[in-house]
Amino acid sequence: MTQRTTPERSAQMARVRSKNTKPELVVRKLAHSLGYRYRLNRRDLPGTPDLVFPRLKKIIFVHGCFWHQHKDANCWRSRIPKTRQDFWIPKLQGNVARDTRSQDELRRMGWDVLVVWECETTPSQIDKLKETISDFLSH
Repeated sequence: MTQRTTPERSAQMARVRSKNTKPELVVRKLAHSLGYRYRLNRRDLPGTPDLVFPRLKKIIFVHGCFWHQHKDANCWRSRIPKTRQDFWIPKLQGNVARDTRSQDELRRMGWDVLVVWECETTPSQIDKLKETISDFLSH
């Protein structure tokens, strides 16, 4: 692995999106194809959920495996960088703690919460993901 210069790293990080990511678009398309309609990024709810189904009182978060530290042993995307660990470890642990607080608060408010991980939105996983979303929204 080569070290990036500050401008290169800055340009790469600027391309990281928080909304309308590819995994989020996959989940939105699946939910829509199942006949469900939703609201996006409701800022009045803890954690600004990606998809909100108000009538069903259900929420779907679409998490990037790296940024939200997916704990699945088979997920290679959640590896912590080897450089600047003094920065990355507290940053990523803070993201996980914030996610937990938001989801706990939403559940206390009466919402059902589903987290879909980035690695679950790959083409090889789509059928399984569609079934997961369908089961979550229909019960």
